[in-house]
Amino acid sequence: MVCNTYHVSQKIRQPLASLYNSKSSCSFIATFPARTSTYRPLSAATISCSSFTWDDVVRVSQPDYLPDDSSDLRGYFEKIKICNRGSQKQSDFFPFIVEDQIVGYVHNGFANQLRGFHDVFVHSENNGSGYGSYMTLNSKLRTPDERTRAVGEVIKCLGEEELIPGMRNELYPVSSSFGAPIFFSLERAAAPYFGIKSYGVHMNGYVERNGQKFLWIGKRSQVKPTYPGMLDHLVAGGLPHGIACGNNLIKECEEEAGIPTSLSSRAIAVGAVSCMNIDGYRYRRDVPFCFDLKLPEDFVPQNQDGEVEGFHLIPVTQVANVIRRTKFFRPNCSLVIIDFLFRHGYIRPECFGYLDLLQSLKNGDCS
Repeated sequence: MVCNTYHVSQKIRQPLASLYNSKSSCSFIATFPARTSTYRPLSAATISCSSFTWDDVVRVSQPDYLPDDSSDLRGYFEKIKICNRGSQKQSDFFPFIVEDQIVGYVHNGFANQLRGFHDVFVHSENNGSGYGSYMTLNSKLRTPDERTRAVGEVIKCLGEEELIPGMRNELYPVSSSFGAPIFFSLERAAAPYFGIKSYGVHMNGYVERNGQKFLWIGKRSQVKPTYPGMLDHLVAGGLPHGIACGNNLIKECEEEAGIPTSLSSRAIAVGAVSCMNIDGYRYRRDVPFCFDLKLPEDFVPQNQDGEVEGFHLIPVTQVANVIRRTKFFRPNCSLVIIDFLFRHGYIRPECFGYLDLLQSLKNGDCS
């Protein structure tokens, strides 16, 4: 396959290139008013998603940093909104169909680049199928392996042209829903550009001391291609092709936090959250499976793969403050931690908006 058989226009290059450069979602929600306490307020103009320190995290997590806001759910709603943007732009996308099943959505501008690869992708106009205009694969590609190889060649070309940044060399299964037949596998970084539903495993690791719960929080490496320097819960990872959720969680526990199988096998599956976010040509449909793991008091996580800068053990109530008051956490991690706060009784029905917030944790297609 020759990679220069299509025209790379400035129209497509600019939106794609700008996706990872924007700082607009990485600062504080607001510039906090001056206080007379020993904690100096931080300014949105001076603290970005990659420049804050653990000292900053501890400072803003303190109960007396702001007047008591534990019953105010607005900060949580803001985090959920960040993960669920762009629904008004759905009309800019049309279905990506394989074997008469919708597996994703493609922006009409991005589809213009795919049309150059007519031996792989076929754009069908409204032909009475009920889908209207849609993108599909060439009918000559009959097996999952053939489709994976052919689509992979296209993705490689788009990556070389920097139209799809952050290549991972990790394959995601493409299907109509979780557990359904897999039509082919797709490079992880390309999944949002095809609107493929992505699944992952996300684990909150917690410790109990003297009746109080603490969460282990990680800070991502500054060299990570996505969300560098931001906060994560203890373990998270995408669900690649050919591995079950439980086995994948055990693998991620070892790689990200040095948690041995003897401990990670005790993790409890507690449900899932979902979100849908449109940003430029990317249509993210994410379903994180949530796990809890109660860890021994003396366990200290140790990163093994170089993707985590460090870990801190923080009281759950103070983690909640960081979620409400800042945008330091990677967006979908906020959803998983909010889910934890519900299940462990830190967000209670007496809070105004309780049910709305609970329902909003599954704003995306959870299938």
